Amino acid sequence: MHPLAGKQAPHSMLVNVPRLITAFFSERPDPAIPSQRVAFGTSGHRGSAFSQSFNEAHIAAVTQAVVDHRRAKGITGPLFLGIDTHALSEPALEVALSVLAAQDVLTLVDDKRGYTPTPGVSHAILTYNRGRVEARGSAREPSNDGLADGIVITPSHNPPDDGGFKYNPPHGGPADTDVTKDIETRANKYLEAGLAGVKRVGARQAWGAASTKKHDYTSAYVADLINVVDLEAIAKAKLKLGVDPLGGAAVHYWAPIADRYNLDLTIVHDYVDPTFSFVPVDHDGKIRMDCSSPSAMAGLVHLKDKFDLAFGNDADCDRHGIVTPTGGLMNPNHFLAVAVEYLATHRPGFHPDAGIGKTLVSSSLIDRVAKGLGKKLVEVPVGFKWFVDGLHGGSLFFGGEESAGASFLRKDGSVWTTDKDGVIMDLLAAEIRAVTGQDPYQHYQRLTQQHGAPLYSRRDVPTTPEQKAVLGKLSPEKVGVKTLAGDPVLSALTHAPGNGASIGGLKVISERGWFAARPSGTENVYKIYAESFVDAAHLAQLNQDAEQIVNKALAGG
Repeated sequence: MHPLAGKQAPHSMLVNVPRLITAFFSERPDPAIPSQRVAFGTSGHRGSAFSQSFNEAHIAAVTQAVVDHRRAKGITGPLFLGIDTHALSEPALEVALSVLAAQDVLTLVDDKRGYTPTPGVSHAILTYNRGRVEARGSAREPSNDGLADGIVITPSHNPPDDGGFKYNPPHGGPADTDVTKDIETRANKYLEAGLAGVKRVGARQAWGAASTKKHDYTSAYVADLINVVDLEAIAKAKLKLGVDPLGGAAVHYWAPIADRYNLDLTIVHDYVDPTFSFVPVDHDGKIRMDCSSPSAMAGLVHLKDKFDLAFGNDADCDRHGIVTPTGGLMNPNHFLAVAVEYLATHRPGFHPDAGIGKTLVSSSLIDRVAKGLGKKLVEVPVGFKWFVDGLHGGSLFFGGEESAGASFLRKDGSVWTTDKDGVIMDLLAAEIRAVTGQDPYQHYQRLTQQHGAPLYSRRDVPTTPEQKAVLGKLSPEKVGVKTLAGDPVLSALTHAPGNGASIGGLKVISERGWFAARPSGTENVYKIYAESFVDAAHLAQLNQDAEQIVNKALAGG
């Protein structure tokens, strides 16, 4: 743990914003260097202008690639364009708009030139496409004529000097691998060609173009919240609520929400600072807007006794952090389990056969809750894209990740967003407190009495690129493990049971615990996730066995 973790960063740690913006425009990436190419991970392309991984050339190339992709797929509707509050988001917006306007792509930007959360863009896409998609029968229908899509310029919770770029197709959620690979390939060809073929106009012309339109994202999203969360119950309970947007894109959403629905809501840090100087230092000594981190959320946790419930969001508001007077900041896995149980028992509009979506590295407490409810569990690899079809079609009423990202259906069982939504998860926590009289942590304690109390860990183990490649292609036969922390192994998985997709790693399960290992997409490490339903010593043994099992498999690969 870094000595500054949970404390305010000294001025010397803050990013030099003018220098960062200068680097964005002045530094030129070299596409011959892998780290300087466009690379879409599970959450789009991310990087920093200082390391030549997020610069003007990247945004021009990837936006042109999106235009080409839209043309190839016949997507002719408007493109919803939003940004978060990172310093690089504003200049990236200017570059992206210059490319879109040059090619007459109808682009909808915030009417106040403000910030738009990721769920706001997903909501806008789905709202626009609703009648049009129904006429075609599927969000993934080959005919995309007239359908909208979107771009969100954000690196999510990453440090202040980072930038990010995400593309959401007409289904409104994260793009699948075939889409991101197409955009990535096209973008890198433009980088290699020195941006030859990229069409642009000047910023003034782009903002004044007939194809650039203003859109009131905030009002549309806020007015519709009543259809997904019981805001009347929250107001009636007269709860004293607190929220810390951590300087992110939701900063100007919470006041309209409080005003419209008569909520007693205090907004902590209701302003934007691109250095994020007010966000406490994270566990590793970096400023990171991670609302699931006890270090980054230390300021709000310190205020927990002033509120009946408090919550936070990351920079693009696709994550949530729930703070209760009884338990402080909840582990994301714990709140996911509480949310699943509550929604399953308080949403009569959901189809009785609708299931629960979770990633393989999320807590098995969710599995036990689902079994107790008699609900179908769909376990998928890491990545919210795997929940898109289920949420869109209503076969899943909930999809959630261990990293504090989730969404769920409207009260009537129809789709709300197909991307993660931190706002509705925060408000759901308030609804649970208002309707039941107990906060989410108290509900979690009750669940542990029924299903056992899990202990969960995640850590990084150094490895090589070659070993990462082997880990990503393991087969159960190569593992050949019989016991885990003294218990018989029930299963060893390299493909997700919920959809058969490769997990890009390994998961080994016993009756009392499990571990999963998967390579990092950005560093020469592999991640070990482990969970015990016994005690800390058992969790430690799970971690020790996991490393031995993985290293043995890698050596044999």
